[in-house]
Amino acid sequence: MNAQISLSSRAWFELALLSAIWGASFLSIRVALDEIPVMTAVAHRVFWAALILWLYVLLRRLPVPGTARIWGACLVMGLLNNAIPFTLMAWGQLYIETGLTSIFNAATAIFGVLVAAIVFTDERLTPNRIIGVLIGFAGVTVAIGIENLTQFDIRSMAQLAVLLGTVSYALAGSWARATMSGLAPQVAAAGMLTGSTLIMVPLAFFIDGAPQLALQTDTILAVGYYAIIATAGAYLLYYRVLAMAGSGNLMLCTLLIVPVAITLGVLVRGETLSPQALAGFALLALGLLILDGRILRLLRKSP
Repeated sequence: MNAQISLSSRAWFELALLSAIWGASFLSIRVALDEIPVMTAVAHRVFWAALILWLYVLLRRLPVPGTARIWGACLVMGLLNNAIPFTLMAWGQLYIETGLTSIFNAATAIFGVLVAAIVFTDERLTPNRIIGVLIGFAGVTVAIGIENLTQFDIRSMAQLAVLLGTVSYALAGSWARATMSGLAPQVAAAGMLTGSTLIMVPLAFFIDGAPQLALQTDTILAVGYYAIIATAGAYLLYYRVLAMAGSGNLMLCTLLIVPVAITLGVLVRGETLSPQALAGFALLALGLLILDGRILRLLRKSP
């Protein structure tokens, strides 16, 4: 992983803010799913977020790509980083707790390391990465529960769907590095969301039918939150935090999201997580911290 840089108080604040925004997105998605179908929920997310980001790009007068190759890369990125994972995770949330979804979401970094090691020669698996990956997988296994691995019910399927979503995120990370490195990040995000909009809006119409317009206030607020704030706004904030904190410190965001999502699930929807799910997250967090070398550096500094 990239070396960490020291964090200013402003960087810490924006890192915590990003974690809180993304942590709350799991609850807002679940609230929206009480009234609207999965495909429609995802279509709302990518469509409105794309509009907001393109408005930002136009106001900032950022250069817009004009080649078919770049737009094709954006379409694939929209499929891997939005359409597939958003849909799988939203469907999974119908059957598992908000907090548990966020725990599995943290496994994205584990799969990301494995995919990058396969695709790129400069992303080899060092000993600390191997140890971190193995501990992280152990945490995921504990969180799922051994009993759920031996039976095939709707809850097991939902957990596996969320995990498949994290694999898609991991594939998207390597795809972005291979094909979209020359774009301004905000333009890349807008192009990606445009690609996913072109996929999800027709799918939503085909599977769910025309979107319902007379929605409850809670649903409208939930959609507005996860589309405008937790997607468009969060992408813009993400790049600010990345510039200030570095990619290594963004690992902390992955971990901070989970307690936010768990707490909101408990307070708003009365959800409870089993001790084994919490134990699984503890193992997963340990694996992630070993993966980025943070624990090893602390051990080396200790007398």
